[in-house]
Amino acid sequence: MKSKEAIQENEERIRKLVRELPDEKRLLFFKRAERNLKDPDTYATLNYLFIAGLHHFYLGKWVWGSINLFIFLFGVVLLFTGLAIIGVLLLIVISLVELKALFRSQILIQEYNNDVMEAIYREVTRDQ
Repeated sequence: MKSKEAIQENEERIRKLVRELPDEKRLLFFKRAERNLKDPDTYATLNYLFIAGLHHFYLGKWVWGSINLFIFLFGVVLLFTGLAIIGVLLLIVISLVELKALFRSQILIQEYNNDVMEAIYREVTRDQ
C-alpha cells in the first residue's frame, strides 16, 4: 500500500508528462482519460451502501467484487439458519473491511486513476 504522498507525487509526475505532450496527443490523452477515470464519490457511495462488492465492480475488479458479494450474501443467508451467529460475524468482518476502503476511498481512486493515466500516456506516446 503506497502512502498518500507517494500517490500524489506520482499524479503530479504524470500531469507534468502530459503537459509536455504535443497538442494533438494531449487532446487524445484527455479524451481517453475522460472516459476511463473514476469518481471517488461514486466509489464511496457504492461502498457506503454496504452491499459488499459494488465498489469493486465499479473499478472492474470482478473477482474481488464477486468474492465480497458472495461473503455478504452467505452471511445474510446464515442469519436465517441455525448458524446466525456465524452470519453476524461474517457481516461484521466484511463491514469492517469495507469501512477501511470507505475511509480510504479518495486515495484508492486517486491511485487507480494514476494507473489509468499512466496506461493512457504510454498508449498515446507509443508512436512517438
